[in-house]
Amino acid sequence: MIAAILALVVCALLGAPLFSALFLGASLAYPTAGLNPATDFFQDVTTLMDQPYLLPIPLFTFAGYLMARSQTPMRLVNAAEGLFGWIPGGIAIVSVATCAFFTTFTGASGVTIIALGGILYPVLLKRQYPEQFSLGLMTSSGSIGLLFFPALPVFLFATVYSLSTDGKSALDPGELFLGGLFPGLLMVGLLCLYSFFIGIKFDIPRIPFEWSKARKALKEAWGELTLPVLILVALQSGTVGINELASITAAYVFILEVFIHREIDLKVKLPAIVRESMVLVGAIVVILTVVVGFNNYLKDAEVPQAILAYMKTYIDSKIVFLLVINIFLLIVGCLMDIFSAIVAIVPLIVPLALEFGIEPVHLGVIFLANLEIGYLTPPVGMNLFIASFQFDKPILSVYRSVIAYIGILAVALMIIPYVPALSTWLPRTLGSTTEAVNVEDDQAAEDALKALEEMGDDDLDEDEWGELEGGENPTAEDDEWGDLEGGDDPADDLEEDDEWGDLEGGDEPSEEDDSGWDDLD
Repeated sequence: MIAAILALVVCALLGAPLFSALFLGASLAYPTAGLNPATDFFQDVTTLMDQPYLLPIPLFTFAGYLMARSQTPMRLVNAAEGLFGWIPGGIAIVSVATCAFFTTFTGASGVTIIALGGILYPVLLKRQYPEQFSLGLMTSSGSIGLLFFPALPVFLFATVYSLSTDGKSALDPGELFLGGLFPGLLMVGLLCLYSFFIGIKFDIPRIPFEWSKARKALKEAWGELTLPVLILVALQSGTVGINELASITAAYVFILEVFIHREIDLKVKLPAIVRESMVLVGAIVVILTVVVGFNNYLKDAEVPQAILAYMKTYIDSKIVFLLVINIFLLIVGCLMDIFSAIVAIVPLIVPLALEFGIEPVHLGVIFLANLEIGYLTPPVGMNLFIASFQFDKPILSVYRSVIAYIGILAVALMIIPYVPALSTWLPRTLGSTTEAVNVEDDQAAEDALKALEEMGDDDLDEDEWGELEGGENPTAEDDEWGDLEGGDDPADDLEEDDEWGDLEGGDEPSEEDDSGWDDLD
């Protein structure tokens, strides 16, 4: 175990990808759990292939990259500005909404900052917004849409969650998207409210509303603006699932950008976009494959149970646990990208969360909301360095620019964990939420079932085994079942022990015992 931890630390210091560090660490730790890394690491990889929500990941990623590499960002900005530019802080509000929209499709905040930063940041400065405000806004908005459909981290979290519970408590991404709607809107709304306040405080010039300009901008962006509407209609109709919707979305965006707007060249730009988007997808698949082997070790070595037992000695309150998990996830968010964090941390915290009665949907929303803020938390939040590079600003200047935004989003982070209804009400209203399952109780049930199986056919006949596995309860005539369940000996109800021996399979009564046998009949 010590060798495995040292291997993880060395790989991290050398800058090795997380999946390689997990693979090496788990391989070294396998023998301590009685496992053979050569044969056991990938024995359950078919479990990953059976996950129903892998197909949407490459399709939505491809659609997001198509829009990011076309003129879609500019069309959306023009349309939003034409409609809302007259509001105090209008262009800043437009920036938040546009970044949130793009992050849902790319799933990576760095892509959003790079694709939209070059457009929105100069516009904000041109409209006389303070430089620090503009820099912080673009850095913060880059990860604000990770709770909205069809953000890739939600699919990844649902898949890793199901793998972590061996499918006993599978999480539907649709439920998680519903659960993340109100918390996501809360975070977006707080940033928009702050932008509104800045617009008034600094008396930022506003653009008078002109219907002709707004209509022209809307006409140019009709294709992109109708996409969310089509998605919502398709989901509400119930005629298509998420897999089919991902295919429709990818085809729609492809036709729109390649054949209608003609901004994606089939010979040059399209192959580059496919390569770039599929590199991200390939990394996710490799990470998920390693997760399967990593989870095998965690399960056999009972690592989550050991952590749970340790935490119980210090934490016995759900409120305290939520506070600790928030702080922990903020630290994780500023040290890892979101995909690596999901893979490395979810298998460890799921048993802890279930023990404290946190519902899977609520846990997913808490996890993703913390990582959104972790992206812009100094000193090593990923968005900080991307923004420093994109806008050519010193890293310390970026640090200062995000302090106010961290405080604003922290308000949302104090509400989301402690108001579960914000995440669970909508899934419960529109469907059914995945309930928390106590892992220890579930393991005890498994152990009991294995013990019964070891009894074999000599101890239980076929009918009795069927009842143990969930068949109907025995009737009054099934006196033999009473013995198995610990009831009184049926011999007490019979006049002679010899008659009970006959019932248990002894020789039929002799002629001298006819009277007793007749009585039984």
